[in-house]
Amino acid sequence: MTERITRGPDDAATTIVTVPGLHGSEAAHWQSWLEGEFPATCRVEQRDWSMPHLERWSAAVRDAIGEIDGPVVIAAHSFGCLATAHALGPHGELASKVKGILFVAPASPHKFRDAGAFDARRLDTPSLVVGSETDPWMPLDDARTLAQRWNSAFINLGDAGHINTAAGYGPWPLARHFVETLARRVLSDVEERATA
Repeated sequence: MTERITRGPDDAATTIVTVPGLHGSEAAHWQSWLEGEFPATCRVEQRDWSMPHLERWSAAVRDAIGEIDGPVVIAAHSFGCLATAHALGPHGELASKVKGILFVAPASPHKFRDAGAFDARRLDTPSLVVGSETDPWMPLDDARTLAQRWNSAFINLGDAGHINTAAGYGPWPLARHFVETLARRVLSDVEERATA
């Protein structure tokens, strides 16, 4: 069950949904920290964290979003980025519920080609891709190209590895800032509707 973090004139609440990558995100990971920063959070759970499968993982993303009342902002990491984009691509009814997406250190679709065919399609949801010059799972230029195909803004974090616990990304205030920025768009939308 999720709790509300914000209320607007129409009683809308934003839920932060985290979508971990391969092996999940341990307690010290920035995604776990981020979940502790907001009262309304939901983590997408996979049946087998060691076996990435694009269709099954994206179905879990769709199921989690479908169970949430109100708007959603997603914070995805690594293969979770691919699962998220795949889940939202052809499913407009869910995409309209998602008000923003933070894609952090997306995994290379080429490295995960055995997990299923991934097609990077344009997303209509406001989104931000955060890449790293030293990410072993995705070269920076490929991350930038993926951001362009998704129609996402792009940030180069520099020498940040895979932007995970091993690279020193436990508590990460910048991630909170990105998520809050995306969530503020939800409040703006609610306020516009209320005054219209």
